[in-house]
Amino acid sequence: MNWKKLLKRTGYTILVLFVLLNILAAFHAYSFTKFYDTSEAKEKFNIDSAGFFDKAGAVLFGIKAYKKKIDSLPPFAYDTVILNTQDGISLEAWESKHACYDTISPYGTVIMFHGHGANKSAILHEAEAFYKMNYHVLLVDFRAHGNSSGNVCTIGYEESKDVKAAYDYVVKTKGDEIILWGISLGAAAEMKAVNDFELRPSAMILEMPFGSLLEAVKGRCRIMGVPQQPTAALLTFWGGAERGFYAFNHNPEEYAKKINCPVLLQWGEKDNRVTEKETETIFGNVPSSKKTLIRYASSGHQSLCINEQEKWMNSVGQFLRSLQLK
Repeated sequence: MNWKKLLKRTGYTILVLFVLLNILAAFHAYSFTKFYDTSEAKEKFNIDSAGFFDKAGAVLFGIKAYKKKIDSLPPFAYDTVILNTQDGISLEAWESKHACYDTISPYGTVIMFHGHGANKSAILHEAEAFYKMNYHVLLVDFRAHGNSSGNVCTIGYEESKDVKAAYDYVVKTKGDEIILWGISLGAAAEMKAVNDFELRPSAMILEMPFGSLLEAVKGRCRIMGVPQQPTAALLTFWGGAERGFYAFNHNPEEYAKKINCPVLLQWGEKDNRVTEKETETIFGNVPSSKKTLIRYASSGHQSLCINEQEKWMNSVGQFLRSLQLK
């Protein structure tokens, strides 16, 4: 047996597999962070009814994603406003015309951001709840989502500029107390905005933020049923490389150290994307003495307000009352 030839062949095989794996990771990272305009969609892809070649293409190169259409409108009076970010993105937002009670001055404004692949219509249940608690609400479509411009999502990295645009708008137009509320991607982007731009909200309500982009990708691997390593590391690397940032440094658990306001952190115990360890690390890193962690026993990575409404209302209501903003 010629050991040199065998070792050389083995080395070439490993090299080819490594190159192929990187190519596949690059395609999947691209498809996960790219959203096409709804007008370009021909037919929603269904993996169950797709043919062999379509299925193979989806597995190898990812599924082409489109911006979700706005499928519902606020149940309260609102205006549609356009916010402009510092890097030239136009964001569509819904702003309540007033708070719920005409006889009581509003307690402040809750700025709200949705999760990855969703839009502002997905967080209307939470918005209505804040509205009925007598807060103004501002619901924003992230870049590349809903009716906002752009087609690239960076999982909270550049979206922090979206948060700043909304924050600056409320400071300029209302000047009242600001509460940042976000779910998943929305929470992560808000944390980065506070870290990068030194925003000073009166409070933050963070629901299921991931600890780091690498951990978020591991969570996606879990729900897809694929090995976390080396898949997660490759997807994280290529996602950042394709979108122009070092993705391994995108860590909300580190951003948490710059939060100097009361924080309500909420997490579902059945969450298969964000782990308990990530949640506890974020909570531990928040320096504020006024911080609360609430766990939801019957919920996963979903709307806690919808799935466990009574508990959500009690937890959020108690937290807001404790602020004594006015």
